[in-house]
Amino acid sequence: MNYTICELFAGVGGFRVGFEKSSSDWKTVWANQWEPSKKVQYAFECYKSHFETSGGIDEFSNMDISQVPAEHIPNHTILVGGFPCQDYSVASTGARGIQGKKGVLWWEIQRILETNRPPFVLLENVDRLLKSPTTQRGRDFGIIINCLAKLGYSVEWRVINAAEYGFQQRRRRTFIFAVHNSTNYYEELGKQSVYEELQHSGFFSSIFNVETFSEEFINSIDIKEKYDLDTLEISNSFKFEFKNSGTYRNGVISTIETIPSNLLTEHQITLQDILEKHVDEKYILSDVDLEKWTYMKGPKAIERTSKEGHKYTFREGGIAFPDPIDKPARTMLTSEASKNRSTHVVSDFENGKLRLLTPLECERINGFPDNWTDTGMTQSFRYFCMGNALVVNLIEHLGRKLHDIVEKE
Repeated sequence: MNYTICELFAGVGGFRVGFEKSSSDWKTVWANQWEPSKKVQYAFECYKSHFETSGGIDEFSNMDISQVPAEHIPNHTILVGGFPCQDYSVASTGARGIQGKKGVLWWEIQRILETNRPPFVLLENVDRLLKSPTTQRGRDFGIIINCLAKLGYSVEWRVINAAEYGFQQRRRRTFIFAVHNSTNYYEELGKQSVYEELQHSGFFSSIFNVETFSEEFINSIDIKEKYDLDTLEISNSFKFEFKNSGTYRNGVISTIETIPSNLLTEHQITLQDILEKHVDEKYILSDVDLEKWTYMKGPKAIERTSKEGHKYTFREGGIAFPDPIDKPARTMLTSEASKNRSTHVVSDFENGKLRLLTPLECERINGFPDNWTDTGMTQSFRYFCMGNALVVNLIEHLGRKLHDIVEKE
């Protein structure tokens, strides 16, 4: 079997960077990146500048994925993608889940899988995906699992916080691994119990170790028996409390809350390990700015009036200011370039003054090579791209594991 990849919603190439770091055998045969709200396609241009000579880019690569014929996409061993998360994200007000403007892009993934049926699928999204929507907890993830099941896939998922395995950002993301039931790997899965898969021998648990748990705490639901894998029935009435780890196999969803153990690094990587020693003065906070930042980061009790006219007190706890550099970075958001409560502020190594992160430091926080996004895009968009990115270190480990699996097919 070939080590070939199709990368959807590619951004600036996080999956590709991670896979290629894991093994030179991996070859991306097709990629797509399109941002409908942007006049200039900075992310795609960045991707293109790094990968144009190594293939996978054609006239359909910078096009709305819904306009790309599935038949155009070359056969591939694994489909990867961090499909748009705005409609699942807790940072998004009015998030509408799988019915939202970007949440619906799940159906484009299904359309491509229906035509191409790659042996393996690896997807990434926010941890909030498991609880979406608020009015019917678990429905959206149930729909995704059901769609994969109807296409002949078994599924494993894990919410992984990169920092809990030693990496430089406290970024929690849901990773979904689907394996087609026609593969040798699926046959091997059938020889082990769900407990063994979730505890130590599964795709995720064999890389990202978890503490020992009791089998009795695994919660299950048979969606084949209860819903006959009917997508409409799932959409209308399915509710389920998905935990941070789980599987779908033979009609049954099983889930449990696992606790991470064992770093994948020699030591916990912190902000201190990735900060630049010398930065431009423009990143230093002025005295006027310092006052604003102190207010934004501090605790608040603000009286507000609702649309209905009643008064209430909005309360917000304070957060560390400046960010401690002996810990991993907090989750980086797309708003990192703005004066925002969530934006990182650190103490400068040289003069001790408070300053913002540089774009290069933001790249390091996600595990990208230095100046990866310095390809002609604006500085603010460099921050935006890193707020949208994934932690490449994790992908490298996943790519290495997948290489071992494909080798045995």
